[in-house]
Amino acid sequence: MYLKRPAGGLAFCLFYLASCFTNKYVLSVLKFTYPTLFQGSEILSWLPASVLFVGIIYAGSRALSRLPIPVFLTVHNAAEVITCGFQKFVQKEQTSHLKVCSVLFLLVAAACLPLCDTQFDPNGYLWALIHLICVGAYKVFHKLWKPGSLSDLDQQYINYVFRKLRNWACLCVVLLASASHPAGDLFSALDFPFLYFYRFHSSCCASGLLGFFLMLHAVKLKSSTTSGQYAAWSFLAKVITASLSPFFFVMTANVLTISCLVISGVGEALLVYTERTGT
Repeated sequence: MYLKRPAGGLAFCLFYLASCFTNKYVLSVLKFTYPTLFQGSEILSWLPASVLFVGIIYAGSRALSRLPIPVFLTVHNAAEVITCGFQKFVQKEQTSHLKVCSVLFLLVAAACLPLCDTQFDPNGYLWALIHLICVGAYKVFHKLWKPGSLSDLDQQYINYVFRKLRNWACLCVVLLASASHPAGDLFSALDFPFLYFYRFHSSCCASGLLGFFLMLHAVKLKSSTTSGQYAAWSFLAKVITASLSPFFFVMTANVLTISCLVISGVGEALLVYTERTGT
């Protein structure tokens, strides 16, 4: 029983790392960044969250295709600013000074990063900002939504229907012709140079499977641990992923960029501490 939770947490970290790296490979190395979102749900009460989930995945994919993984995760972490701000100024909840400090660290790191990023990509940061807003709105909706018959697993299954389907590109084009055409991506996707290559289809298949198993392990870990413990495992997964990514994907950084990444890490570590201690 003692090893059960560490084993589950380590499995979560492994799937987080593998899923993030596989997505980065498809998006940046193979450069397949066309929208392939399959949308549809009969659970109306959860539909707004699913729509936000689409925004999270689509904008996140666009941002990840242009930004290094550590940079993307730094901006992603700043979504906590929206959640904390909503709790403090809208719901009028008491917020500890330590939590406010941690959120400020996340905000400063994300805001200063574009100013010192040697690989600055305006479109990448724009998509990252949209991703950040969708993540924050999703978390706020989740806090406001009154649980009914949907469990955490049910919610994730519904969201998974909305996930990006990069495998079987021909099927995606057929399913999403009407959605892709306005964005001008339908015909561009047909010209994708690796469309019929095995490494593209195998990578897309791996991306879908890894994302699915990551979702299952995340739900299982949430149900078997406290919110503070889950936050700690999530933080560890991000640290491992961000630390290893420069060895696999090109990233140019200077002292200021690294400082922003460290500040963001400190901010999230403080946030995990407040979650675990209840302060």
